[in-house]
Amino acid sequence: MKLGISSCLLGAMCRYDGGHSRDKFINDELLHYFEFEAFCPEKLVFTTPRAAIRLVRSDDEITVRTTNENKDVTQIITNISKELVSKIEDNQLCGFILKSKSPTCGMQRVKIYPDKKNGQSENTGVGVFAKQIKKRFPYLPIEEEGRLVDPWLRENFLMQIFAYRSFYTFLDSNPSFKELVDFHTSYKYMIYSKSHKYYKQLGNIVANHDKKSKQIVLDEYKKLFLEAISKKGTIKNTYNVLLHIYGYFKKVISKDEKYEILETIEDFKKSIIPLIAVIKIIKLYTKKFNIKYLQTQIFLNPYPKDLALRSKIEAYKWNKFYGLEEI
Repeated sequence: MKLGISSCLLGAMCRYDGGHSRDKFINDELLHYFEFEAFCPEKLVFTTPRAAIRLVRSDDEITVRTTNENKDVTQIITNISKELVSKIEDNQLCGFILKSKSPTCGMQRVKIYPDKKNGQSENTGVGVFAKQIKKRFPYLPIEEEGRLVDPWLRENFLMQIFAYRSFYTFLDSNPSFKELVDFHTSYKYMIYSKSHKYYKQLGNIVANHDKKSKQIVLDEYKKLFLEAISKKGTIKNTYNVLLHIYGYFKKVISKDEKYEILETIEDFKKSIIPLIAVIKIIKLYTKKFNIKYLQTQIFLNPYPKDLALRSKIEAYKWNKFYGLEEI
């Protein structure tokens, strides 16, 4: 699996000042699971070190200019960004980590400077390269290294990457209708944990009541599936999923065991314990009672367990801060 990474995050000395922005999580943890493909539009245009560039608003237009001479370099930066974006598909990338706040790579909150001295700067910009990636690949998993310090965003990003790659591997196999049903079934609870709306809509596509051709169904499913996995999971949706899963073995466990697992699920809902504590119990009963349906659920094993993302309470705690509700 390949990830695109802003070169400076890998330790390349390509920043305007000749330095780098090596990221510990990327280089010390993700390196064990992914191949990296480095990208830096600025390095292909300018020497290092060099004058910095920045986004500048002039009336309703945003341009890219050098800080020393105020030279407009918008067109050359845009052209090289488009050229690099074409390589993303060629290299079959399954995700991208960008340098935050960069006028080329920042995916949000990039500073835009005023053209006039008495104007107000604003943190509403998007880097030129980042904008081209989003335009060409709207559902490619993309994050900034600065946002990945948040356990909840990190959890959702990695979950999306592995689901994204899994889906394209599935498509490459020229699947049958039955295999589509099986694929959808395996992702049932993951999708539900993100959005009940998408869960229902994807189910309707797979049901194919209108007897559409396989290719049309796959095309419709692809668009909606990639959109669904790009959504962030919430405690509310995940709590509902856990209760659904509990229903598979509530009739075969003792009263004390029921109390124990329900209490554990409630503790997760209250952000007292991390999700992994509940998952471990569910896996134990799934194996003990040989519940085939649950054994196929990606929700229980969305990525390598060594990443340990679900072991952090914050991975499902801070979505309240972002004001996310069930879609």
